[in-house]
Amino acid sequence: MSYYTVNGILKRGFPILLVTSIIGIFSGQILNIEIEKLVSMPIILVLIPALIKIGGDTGSMLGARLSSSFHMGLGSHIHRNPVVRNSVIAALIVGLSACVFVAITVWLVGLLFNMAIAFPKILALCMIAGTFELLVVFSATIAIAFASHKFGVDPDDTVIPLIATFGDLIGVSGIFITMQLLNLM
Repeated sequence: MSYYTVNGILKRGFPILLVTSIIGIFSGQILNIEIEKLVSMPIILVLIPALIKIGGDTGSMLGARLSSSFHMGLGSHIHRNPVVRNSVIAALIVGLSACVFVAITVWLVGLLFNMAIAFPKILALCMIAGTFELLVVFSATIAIAFASHKFGVDPDDTVIPLIATFGDLIGVSGIFITMQLLNLM
């Protein structure tokens, strides 16, 4: 039981907290740099919090499933592993469904508050940015989970905090890249 001491938890948690704090500050600075564009399109301000959480939340869900499979001895190899494959497929279905729901909800909010944007544009923005975020975050989740397990670090201590914060960074970047692709800026 020496693993779960105050000093042990602090030693394992502090570096992760430090890294996630730096990533969070960087994500906020990306938003700060693009503030004029965001203020000119207030509907995007409604969209950002919901859309960036999809990647972090579903990535954390995937990380928790992978961590549980490691603890049960089911996740030793990444290649042809049904636990990894099925977990990724389920998380992808949840994430893409959430992107569609966010697009519909934000479009309705836009109509309600006279900030309307064409539904196909908001749907395309959500689906392209969301797919990009999910693919990058899921890849990072699998890599961090397997690396943690390989080096004897509990994936529960690393995957979820890192991925939740990394999802914010990738989500913000994905939204701005997609806005550029769709000529919304």
